[in-house]
Amino acid sequence: MIDITFTYADLEYFLLVLVRITCFVYAAPFFSMSNTPRVIRVGFSIFLSYLVYMTVDRNEVVYETLLGYAVIVMKEALTGFLIGWGAQICTTVTSLAGSVADMEIGISMVSLMDPTTRQQATFTGVFYQYIFTLFFMITGMYQYLLRALVDSFTLIPVNGAVFKTEALTESVITFMGNYLAMGFRIILPIFCTMILLNCVLGILAKVSPQLNMFAVGMQLKVLVGLGILFLTVRMLPSASDYIVNGMKTMIVSFVEGMT
Repeated sequence: MIDITFTYADLEYFLLVLVRITCFVYAAPFFSMSNTPRVIRVGFSIFLSYLVYMTVDRNEVVYETLLGYAVIVMKEALTGFLIGWGAQICTTVTSLAGSVADMEIGISMVSLMDPTTRQQATFTGVFYQYIFTLFFMITGMYQYLLRALVDSFTLIPVNGAVFKTEALTESVITFMGNYLAMGFRIILPIFCTMILLNCVLGILAKVSPQLNMFAVGMQLKVLVGLGILFLTVRMLPSASDYIVNGMKTMIVSFVEGMT
């Protein structure tokens, strides 16, 4: 016979675990995709919370009033959100790279619906987002995120988070310094090609001013830009390594900032 009895202390501890995991699922990439039904995300959070609750060593949660328990809930929610958000902000590099690439090619006015966020995004940005999501699943990065979340209960026990503002702020500032570098590494072939093409069009405009370089340049930029985008697809796996490494660095730095 299965024994399903539990005490109020067990329920309180399980709810704290559920809060951290739910906030992580809400903020983390891949798990927070808006085209995933909410029922599935909630069910996955409850199931994962039960597994973590049964495997992780428990510590005593001490509080005196209802307000004290509410503070603990907020701490767990912020802990799970920061771990997931640390990985999520790295995926925004694809949007930056796509926006700059479309601006250089000349198709920045074209917008598509990004299925992951259900927001308007540029054509190349959605393309990079699809490619990164594919690599995210192939390389098993989602497993790394789950392991990082489960390990956080060992490094940061329930009600054991100590938010070091200076360390967390320094981590965000460091990432913002590398944000543009990672984005431009992805679109560097397109960016350099467009600069050379602009130089060629400028020379042709001086050599033969009777030609309408504005009309010719628009069509030529789109043709060359899409051609370079097609030829550089094989470079995207190595370019995605920058995003994955940045994601791991942000998760580690955020966890260290809460221990």
